[in-house]
Amino acid sequence: MYIILVYDFGENRVAKALKTCRKYLTWVQNSVFEGEITEGDLKKLKIELENKMNKNEDSLIIYTLSNDKYSNKEIIGCEKNKPTIFF
Repeated sequence: MYIILVYDFGENRVAKALKTCRKYLTWVQNSVFEGEITEGDLKKLKIELENKMNKNEDSLIIYTLSNDKYSNKEIIGCEKNKPTIFF
């Protein structure tokens, strides 16, 4: 499945959320990640983030798509994390 994850964590927890999300997804923009992920890894990611968040102050939004073929992304302005090709 393909997901877009957006979080808003307090200043003292945001670095932990960033590090956790980078293990599973591609960083797109401040507090925004996207990518293919298995159901098992998504469950792990949710648990890890829930353990780092203060549920009275922080929020996490996950958009789930069947795959990226049916989505359209338009970037206006500076692209924060340009895709790279490795050979």
